[in-house]
Amino acid sequence: MQISVTTPALLFPAISLFMLAYTNRFLSLGGRVRALHDTYLTEPHDSIRQQIVNLRNRIHMIKHMQGYCILAMICCIFSMLCLFQEWQLIGQSLFGFSLLFLLISLIFSYMEIRISLHALDILLGDMEDDN
Repeated sequence: MQISVTTPALLFPAISLFMLAYTNRFLSLGGRVRALHDTYLTEPHDSIRQQIVNLRNRIHMIKHMQGYCILAMICCIFSMLCLFQEWQLIGQSLFGFSLLFLLISLIFSYMEIRISLHALDILLGDMEDDN
């Protein structure tokens, strides 16, 4: 199978959008951690401790998501360079690795979303306990 230098270039917008989404998630979690920290200092509750554990797990997931997305971008760039030099096999292999890293990043994203849903369950359970 022959691929041209434009084939890996098609991944650039997708990878960039994923990185933007992952960065937004990270910034959102950072704000949430700071708010929970202030709340915990004034009134420590068990539900806040559970949320802190949950947020720590999510932050680690986002770290992996971003890392694999960066690896996908690096492989994509080197794939384009190799294809430009007409090193087809190496370029195709790097493009395959780029797709693999992007897939792994998306799997971590799915796992992070599931953890996020668990955090919402904690908050909803806390409200139900108050009623």
